[in-house]
Amino acid sequence: MTDSLGAGAGPVGDPDLILSALDPEQREVAGNPSGPMVVLAGAGTGKTRAITHRIAYGVASGAYHPARVLAVTFTARAAGEMRTRLRGLGVPAVQARTFHAAALRQLQFFWPQAVGGAPPEVVPQKVPAVAEAAGRLRIRLDRAGLRDAAAEIEWAKVSMLTAQTYAAAARAQGRAPAGLDATAMARLLEVYGEVCAERHVIDFEDVLLLTVGMLDEHPRILAQVQGQYRHFVVDEYQDVNPLQQALLDLWLGDRSDVCVVGDPAQSIYSFTGASADHLLGFAGRHSGARTVRLVRNYRSTPQVIQVANLVLGGGRRASGGPPAARATEGVELVAQREPGPTPTLTAYPDDEAEAAGVATQVRALLDSGTRASEIAVLYRTNSQSEVLEAALARADVPYLVRGGERFFSRAEVRSAVLLLRGAARSDDGSQPLGEVVRSVLSGAGWGPQPPEGGGATRERWESLQALALLADDLARTTPAARVPDLVAELDRRAAEQHAPTVEGITLASLHAAKGLEWDVVHLVGCSEGLLPITLADTPARVEEERRLLYVGITRARDRLVLSWAGARAPGGRASRSVSRFLAPAATVLGAGAAGRDRTGAGRAARKRGTDRAPRTCRTCGTVLHSAAERKIGRCEACPATYDEAVFESLRQWRKETAAAASVPAYVVFTDATLTAIAESMPADQAALQQISGVGERKLGMYGEAVLALLRPSSD
Repeated sequence: MTDSLGAGAGPVGDPDLILSALDPEQREVAGNPSGPMVVLAGAGTGKTRAITHRIAYGVASGAYHPARVLAVTFTARAAGEMRTRLRGLGVPAVQARTFHAAALRQLQFFWPQAVGGAPPEVVPQKVPAVAEAAGRLRIRLDRAGLRDAAAEIEWAKVSMLTAQTYAAAARAQGRAPAGLDATAMARLLEVYGEVCAERHVIDFEDVLLLTVGMLDEHPRILAQVQGQYRHFVVDEYQDVNPLQQALLDLWLGDRSDVCVVGDPAQSIYSFTGASADHLLGFAGRHSGARTVRLVRNYRSTPQVIQVANLVLGGGRRASGGPPAARATEGVELVAQREPGPTPTLTAYPDDEAEAAGVATQVRALLDSGTRASEIAVLYRTNSQSEVLEAALARADVPYLVRGGERFFSRAEVRSAVLLLRGAARSDDGSQPLGEVVRSVLSGAGWGPQPPEGGGATRERWESLQALALLADDLARTTPAARVPDLVAELDRRAAEQHAPTVEGITLASLHAAKGLEWDVVHLVGCSEGLLPITLADTPARVEEERRLLYVGITRARDRLVLSWAGARAPGGRASRSVSRFLAPAATVLGAGAAGRDRTGAGRAARKRGTDRAPRTCRTCGTVLHSAAERKIGRCEACPATYDEAVFESLRQWRKETAAAASVPAYVVFTDATLTAIAESMPADQAALQQISGVGERKLGMYGEAVLALLRPSSD
């Protein structure tokens, strides 16, 4: 779906025209701009469209003054996209910022009044200061340990913990970052603060903490801020942490003109202190709040949506009750697109075979005309990318690893922009814009043909090619545009971190993929130990892993390819099993490509049985691992579903039968088989024989007696 009011629409016009382009649920969001509202927006349901139209409608109807609106989100890219859409809807004066950007703007403006002098510098990285603090305490940390300690400092700050209150909270949650106990980490947190104070610097979390403190301690400044902003929209509200919520509460005061938008099914950042509880509890905190559910998915095919719903629904069935169900609460998506290919689940013998299989399929897609930028390979941990990069390079597939250096920070991009600035002064308009730009970019290393192979050389070329294609797009939409206009567009995009499309398939972790989408998504490593990851040692963490898989699945527009490997290395023992999260979708996933693997890897995997659909619990849908669980068809965590009286009568019969034959009771039937009989309540011998442990011989010996015991309870 695209906005009906384009970039050249000018000032906001007819409010009814703004609403006319929306579906009924989106229209309910946009058409009620006043008062508290919570929008539960499923993946691909047009939430950004709904809230930007809400703002535009509020301005057009007179409910909002554009300078009194603050739209807040979590990433610079998302804020940039929101500003672009608001400009297209004719409301460029509306502020759309990240929490940190909005807080930093206020902190810098009011610092002279609140503190005096120049505000401290914001450091982009904590690690150098963490390293110095650790050195003062004689704590030895390697590079990974320093990163873990820096992340723990971030968690402590967004959780609004001090060095004095950290230890108790950390012990309660069993946190041990970088192998440090709670006391040592609390001391490191304290000395880190001292190092920053000596250097007169603050980190990104300090920006929020200091702004909260400033507004809380200076009523006059708080009144000015509350006078500036009267209406609030908060996107991705499921990712709010306690510190951001405290800031939002101060901005709001006792007013209620706030609309929050989020999806509890995409709450995947608990390690940063984020919690979907703020979203799910919004209506309870705001009297009279309107709740709207966006369920119409415009992104993905019905086949992809079916898998996503089944995976998420498995978490609801596993929750065992209303409180736990909040962990996977979310809307059930309703697909709006035409049908597409059936998603597939492929088993491979090892990680290298999986990477080679994915690379072969991607190469075939590229050869058939699919754009590289419309393909992604997603994984759970960054360590999985190495084997994939090697396989893609061998297959001559260009790739970009997302989560690395930002586009406008790359050396080749910075160099190219400097060259374009110089060319802007001499552009006389005698040549087409695209030709002028390509001539300039050749000085930065661009050529008309991509370099052979992949790696850094190919990635640099792709960056410069993206600038050339952006020039083509600008010339197409604005025929009179010249190099100065392109430079202005690049400056705007750099400020908003709105990078142009770079040709190359995307490699990204599932966390880094959130908020993005592609035509084709390969999701690798769908095995126990990776999804869920081994570190997920509590039910809440396991359910967050389920949501992470759901996020990955819903990135796919047209084609979804899932895969997993039985072993880590070639020749290794196939100790892995398919992810329990895929069990509810096992019947709708099509056959994979392992059988077409030229090395015969897929055939070997099938021979070992790794392609078979997993046995799942009849109650919660989780994969059954032990023989006893598979026999009774229920996991140990779920309660028994049999009638106690029936089970006791079967046990008494077994005891008497075993005594008469002078054999142990388990020789008649094991406890697992007896439980399976009591739970399934077979009505005849054919049904009884289907139960594991009831062979033909035991059916003949005990069948009639067992069925006779069951008949009174089954009438």
